[in-house]
Formats: sequence, structure tokens, C-alpha cells
Amino acid sequence: MLRSGALMAAGSIVSRATGFIRSAVVVAALGTGLLGDSYAVANTVPNILYMLLIGGALNAVFVPELVRAAKEHRDGGQAYTDRLLTACTAALLVLTAAAVLAAPLLVAAYTDYDGAQASTTVALARYCLPQILFYGLFTLLGQVLNARGRFGAMMWTPVLNNFVIIGVFGLFLYLAHDASDGLTAAETRLLGIGTTAGIALQALALIPSLRAARFRWRPRFDWRGSGLARPLRNAGWLVMLVLTNQIAYWVVTRLSTTTGAQAVEAGLAGGAGYTAYSNAYQLWIVPQGIITVSLVTALMPRMSAAAADGDLTAVRRDVGYALRSSAALVVPAACLFAALAPWVMGSVFEYGRTGAADIEVMAGMLAAFAPGLIAFSGQYVLSRGFYALSDTRTPFFLNLVIAALNAALSAAAYWLLPARWAVTGMAGAYSLALIAGCAVTAYTLARRLGPRGGTRMERRTTALRTHLRLLAASIPAAAAGWAAARAADGLGNLAALATGTAVLALVVVLLARPLRLTEITDLLDSLRRRLGR
Repeated sequence: MLRSGALMAAGSIVSRATGFIRSAVVVAALGTGLLGDSYAVANTVPNILYMLLIGGALNAVFVPELVRAAKEHRDGGQAYTDRLLTACTAALLVLTAAAVLAAPLLVAAYTDYDGAQASTTVALARYCLPQILFYGLFTLLGQVLNARGRFGAMMWTPVLNNFVIIGVFGLFLYLAHDASDGLTAAETRLLGIGTTAGIALQALALIPSLRAARFRWRPRFDWRGSGLARPLRNAGWLVMLVLTNQIAYWVVTRLSTTTGAQAVEAGLAGGAGYTAYSNAYQLWIVPQGIITVSLVTALMPRMSAAAADGDLTAVRRDVGYALRSSAALVVPAACLFAALAPWVMGSVFEYGRTGAADIEVMAGMLAAFAPGLIAFSGQYVLSRGFYALSDTRTPFFLNLVIAALNAALSAAAYWLLPARWAVTGMAGAYSLALIAGCAVTAYTLARRLGPRGGTRMERRTTALRTHLRLLAASIPAAAAGWAAARAADGLGNLAALATGTAVLALVVVLLARPLRLTEITDLLDSLRRRLGR
């Protein structure tokens, strides 16, 4: 399981690294002005629509349903998988066609552009909106692979997409040289079709892995009475969950953008609005995306199989294992963000027009986000426990706690705090909402799974105890890391961050055995054996 998780984590790291290069090339070609905004809107709208209407549902529903069908159907679930893929692909085709036709309305909903900028954005959107179909196929085919125990391809093929985008924009730079006067029709086609081609390649590159897994998709339209009602019903609850999250996100976006404008009017140094919040958030979610998502993706088929057999003890054991194993890296990462936030943000963003005041604001937001990272990771694991049980209704209602608290506490931060600190307060509000939601979700899932089994030692090895021991190691380690980074501050942000991170990691490792952090010591022993071989 750790080997599968490591393979996916490596793919995620390479994908993110090439994604940074892709972003740099796009900015070099289009800048951060109106033309860059037009491309960003056209390329982002398909992703938003996909996740809002169907993407979240596909990600969570497919694996449990496919594993259950493989166990219960005489053909190993082949016909059921074919029907489910056919039904979802048909829905994706309808959604994609409707989105392309409605491109002007969609652009108008997200922007107030007019004239040439509106025309350019709509033209780019028409070329980019077919990405909805390919995003969906990528998710569908990737979940089929995951259900069959093949995890690497879905994490590595996005690298191909990044390479395509880098090549397309490199060609654009070579041919166009200067896009300050806008895009010609040929340049618009190049960027729009090239961007969508990257997503298409990302999806189609899964086919060799599917063939290696001996899967052949044969479209089937005999849907009536085939058992598709349950996954579609579960998907409906997940669509509602995504929608409530989007409402809370909309509240935060409106309040933070308003705060940013107020900060500018007040002459405050540093951008204290939505852009700072977004930058801090994008860095904050990286550990969860690499560590927790990779581990839980590898565990999901086994959890779903246990749930299909009615073995709730095995589901509880796997959920606890995922919580403890992911926490071994997520808890130190959260403490690192809290202690080294100025150097983290400075290393990534202190270039060009970003000054020390901007870094200070973003560092405060990253530090406010930091405690919520532990709960964010835990919530992801716990919700997958419900999904393994084919229960998406309960997570929807539990997620309302997070969404409602996030919106309410963010509004309180907006009204009660000065403009300089309001958005930082919103980041802290999200952390508090996640902690409360994670606690309620853990309690509810524990009651659902029943009493803890196993030996006395196994009953004592709880996720909560592990988290507390990890905090006991990581908090003093973070203090030592902060002192080391501060001492090396004169050498620059990167040197200070590297020094602080090294000291933090060393202290955690030294405290692992005295505090009986077996998740860390086992990982170190495994690494030592591999290096020895």
C-alpha cells in the first residue's frame, strides 16, 4: 500500500513541478493583464463546470460501485462497468455540447468584459469547453484503473498535459513574438485547441494501462433495471455537496475581494485581498494533495471490498491506518507552515512586483490556514470511509457544518477585523470550520462502524493518540526550525527555508522513537533497508 501511495505521490510531485513551468510559460506568453485574464477565464470555466456538475460525484462514487459489482456479478462487473461508463459519457457529451453553445452566457456570468476582450474570451472558451468531456473521461477511466488496483497512470498522465501546454505556448512565443495587440484568429485556435489537446492526451494516455489491466469498454445502453439508480442517487448527493462548498467559496471570494479594494483605498501596504488568500491556499493544500490523496486512493478499493463484504472492522482498520499514516507527514507540514510561513511565501512569490509587504500578508494567511491542514486531511480520509460504504448522503449533511461555519466565521472576520487582518481572519475561519467538521465527522463515522476490535494494544493505537504524539514532536521541532530559519535569514529566503525545514525534520526524527511514533520509525527503517540494498 505504501509502495502504491509512493508511486502516486511521485507522480503528483512531478505533475506539480511541471505545472509550475507551464504556468511560467503561459505568463511569459500572455502576461498578467487583460489577455492573460481572458485565457485564464476561458481555461478555468470548463474545470469549474465539470467539478460543479459532475466531477466530484465521479471521483467518489465510481470505485465503491465497481468493486461491489466485481464481487456480486458473475461476469466480474464487466457489463455493469460498461453501462456505467456509457451512461456517464452520454451525460458528459450533453453537458459539453450545451456548454459550448452557451459560451457567451458563461463568459458573461464570470466577467463583465465587453468589446474585443469579450469576443476573444468567448472564442477561447468555445475551444476550451470540450475539456469537460475529456476531464470526465480521464476521471472515469482512472477510477476503473483504481478499482482494479492500478494507481500510477492517473497520477502521471497529467505530466503529458503540462508538456503539451508548454509546447503550445512555446510555439506561440516563437510564432507571435508579441501578443500585446491581441490574438489573431489563428493564434486563438492554436491556444484554444492546443490547451484542449493536452487534456485529451491526458485522458487517452490511460488506454494502454486499461488494456494492460485487461479491460475493454463496450458501450451498452440497456440501462433499465441494471442497478444504475444507486450510483446516480449517490452522485446527486455529491453534486449538492460541491454546490454548498461553492456557495461558501463565493461568500469568501466576495468578502475578500471587497476587503482588498478597501485596503487599496486605505493605502495599506501589501495586497490584503483575494489574491493573497488564493496564493496561500494553493500552497497550503499541496501536502494533502500529495500525501493523503495518494494514500487514500490506494486504500479505497480495499475499503470498498471490505464494506461490500459487511466487514466494518476492516473498514475501521483501514480508515485508522490512513489517518495515522497521512498524519505522520501532514502534521509536521502543518507545523512547518505555521513556523516558517514568511520564508515559504518569500521563496515562492517574492519576485517581480511582489514586495515584502505582500509576503508578510500572505505569510499571515498561510499561518492561519496551517492548523486546518490536519483537519482537512482527516476530513478527506473520513469522508472516503463513508463513500466506501456507498453512503454519500451523510457526508453531505456533515459538510454543511464546514460550509456554514466557514461562511459565518468569514463574515464575522469581515465585519469585526480591520481591512489589514480581515482576510487573514477568513483563513483562520476556514481552519476552525474544518476542525469542527472533522470532529463531528469522526464521531459519526465511529458510531457507524461500531466498537473497536483487536487486541488491547490495537485498541489503544488510535488516530487521536497518534495525532497528539505527532504534535508533541512537531511543535518543539517547529520552534527549533523557526530559530534556525531566523538565524539563516540573511542568506535569503530559500536558504532560510531549507535550514529551518532540515532542523524541523531532524528534531521530529529524533523524537520519533521516544514518543513511539511507529508511523515515522517504520518509514525510516524501510528507507534505511532500501538504501542498504
